Amino acid sequence: MDHSETAQTAARHTRSLASSSSSAASPSNTRHRHRALGQADGAVPAGVTVFDEDIPAVANLDPDLLRALRQAATAAAADGVEIFVNGGWRSPAYQEQLLHGAVSKYGSEEEAARWVATPDTSAHVSGHAIDIGPPSATVWLSEHGAAYGLCQIYRNERWHYELRPEAIEHGCPPMYDDPSHDPRMRR
Repeated sequence: MDHSETAQTAARHTRSLASSSSSAASPSNTRHRHRALGQADGAVPAGVTVFDEDIPAVANLDPDLLRALRQAATAAAADGVEIFVNGGWRSPAYQEQLLHGAVSKYGSEEEAARWVATPDTSAHVSGHAIDIGPPSATVWLSEHGAAYGLCQIYRNERWHYELRPEAIEHGCPPMYDDPSHDPRMRR
């Protein structure tokens, strides 16, 4: 899948995982069926930018990450590129819902781990990760993000960025193939 196709699927991927988890039959998932998870848990409506402070997925991001994202988004806008938020901060319950959706979609916890972290390990739950779109934004950020300390972390998730301040001087660190290769996911 090329860069544009991958970036276009970011929002659909998250929505697909969230919706498929509602039909998952595992007993541990039943506790989340009692309450609909929405914006307060980190779900992102269409058209949200890093300047939308009233959206919890943006408002609950790490302040340094948010500052870097806003600087990058301002520069991208000057180049005619708008950066939208497809995913940001998430509650543990929402992250767990996404994980259950991934297990349902991919058929195993091992395969799901290539796409979705647990609530205990997710950089989204701690407010240290953002998923962006559209494809023009992922292309722009892949070319210019290091200047703001913003790095793509996983080769298979071109939309997923985290703050790496050292990237401003030294460039972004090598990417992991997917989250299952990230040592932070092995807690």
